[in-house]
Amino acid sequence: MVHDSATPFLPALVNLRTLRIAVTKCKGCPLYLCATQAVFGEGPEHARLVLIGEQPGNDEDLQGRPFVGPAGKLLDKALADAGIPRADVYVTNAVKHFKFEERGKRRIHQKPSTGEVMACQPWLEAEVRTIKPTVLVCLGATAARTVFGSGFQLLKNRGKAFKHEWAPHAVATIHPSAILRIPESDGRHDEYAHMVQDLKAAGRLAAA
Repeated sequence: MVHDSATPFLPALVNLRTLRIAVTKCKGCPLYLCATQAVFGEGPEHARLVLIGEQPGNDEDLQGRPFVGPAGKLLDKALADAGIPRADVYVTNAVKHFKFEERGKRRIHQKPSTGEVMACQPWLEAEVRTIKPTVLVCLGATAARTVFGSGFQLLKNRGKAFKHEWAPHAVATIHPSAILRIPESDGRHDEYAHMVQDLKAAGRLAAA
């Protein structure tokens, strides 16, 4: 049976292990029907810094791990340039299943709908509340609106730290996949540098 919320699939005893097991059975929205598997977050159980993306991509869907594709490699580089070890960070996504459109043999990313994001939010909230991070970093508009609400404007508010009920600080910046889609090399360079600065600021908050 398909529900419009993941809530019925959450485990009675909530910790990262039980959440990771339970999410594999989630039918909280129709995305589970076509995705290879649910992709849960990974990283230290009590990470001070949690990074939230939009959804798994093709590589993540196949491997069952977040941020292992091209965007993940760029994120790794940005974290290194910001002086933040990837091993110290917990990474996850607002939506746990890959939404795509098939074009020949390729699976093309599609943006999750508001309903799909809302249906998956119980997983993200349980995940974050279990970790109890000092700083949340939202990568991209979908993650930012999931955390801050539908009226949040990423370009206007990126890099700014806000208080949030899930963590003492929450920050939004561009998603690395958006940088990869910029056609001009100068534009990619500028946006990458901006993302690194946002991550540095988040790292300072986490270390404080």
